[in-house]
Amino acid sequence: MERAVDNRQDDDYVDRLRDDFRVVYPDLDTASIEVFGRISRIGAQMSHLVDRALAPTGISRAELEVLSALVRSPRPLRASEVISTTMLSGASITKLADRLAGAGLLERQKFERDGRVVLLAPTAAGRDLVERELPLRLDREWQLLDGFSADEIRALTELLRRLSERVNAADRR
Repeated sequence: MERAVDNRQDDDYVDRLRDDFRVVYPDLDTASIEVFGRISRIGAQMSHLVDRALAPTGISRAELEVLSALVRSPRPLRASEVISTTMLSGASITKLADRLAGAGLLERQKFERDGRVVLLAPTAAGRDLVERELPLRLDREWQLLDGFSADEIRALTELLRRLSERVNAADRR
């Protein structure tokens, strides 16, 4: 099936995606793509923006997520706790911890009650990096929200929270 080239500039990627699916699958209700397609697209775009902003620091978004989890915690964490906080895999955490330790941003500590357990903690340099990068990330996010009213931000937050709860419940089944 041949599709005419669409030169419209007033629609977005998700609109084009949905239009393409309508041509191929005209009987399917693709309205959910309006929500989930945009959430996925925004997530991917935000990841790209964060990666690009972090490039000069020499650390990745995943490494910053690990460091941020450690900085937020009042105590050193087991790798399993970092996994549950970041949703990264165990193999990823091990690899990221190795790299962060090698860069002097993270230290491994022995657990007092069980020497076989390793705890992860940020070093002063790791903490400084998070304290430097977090405000920059928040500033970028606020710039993207510029033009939305406080009420719109609250409404969007509540809708996303409700959707997140439903996704979390479905994931537990």
